[in-house]
Amino acid sequence: MRQALRNVVLALALTGLFAVLAVSARAGDDVPRGPVEEAYAITIKMLAAKGKAPPPAWRPPHRDRLMSQSLAALFARDDLYQDESGEMGQIGADPFLNGQDGEIKKLSFDTIPVAAGKATVFATFRSFGKPAAVEFKMVRENGGWRIDDIIDHIDRKPYSVREQLSQPYDCGSFMGVPCKR
Repeated sequence: MRQALRNVVLALALTGLFAVLAVSARAGDDVPRGPVEEAYAITIKMLAAKGKAPPPAWRPPHRDRLMSQSLAALFARDDLYQDESGEMGQIGADPFLNGQDGEIKKLSFDTIPVAAGKATVFATFRSFGKPAAVEFKMVRENGGWRIDDIIDHIDRKPYSVREQLSQPYDCGSFMGVPCKR
């Protein structure tokens, strides 16, 4: 009888463990900070790469999974402009680092619910010994949380990546004005 009871308890414990593991394996966009955590995992891997680095979080294959459709479209337009013009786009720095280069040490996240389907996630870390913070406006879209804007702070002024990417371009096929290279 005791052996049968132990087997039942063990089976229930294993079932619960597998259920927890299954949920946590797909929980990336179930919470607002999930896409931000994934973006920083990508960024850390990119910074640690020897030789050819993997693509940053705002480029394929990550962009459409981590960002809202509208923010992903703005980043895609900026990439297209860079390809067609050979010039730098609207963003001159890595928005996840709040700078052109950096390191990520002591990374932490805080989430503030704003309204139904909206939240703000703050990523704080140390880069080259100095504190850094990046703010993420999150939106619930297509059944999961997505990054809808990235707010960097330069000289204590907020700098919206969405706002910068929304600025007009001099040329581009998306404008009907070919770029001259």
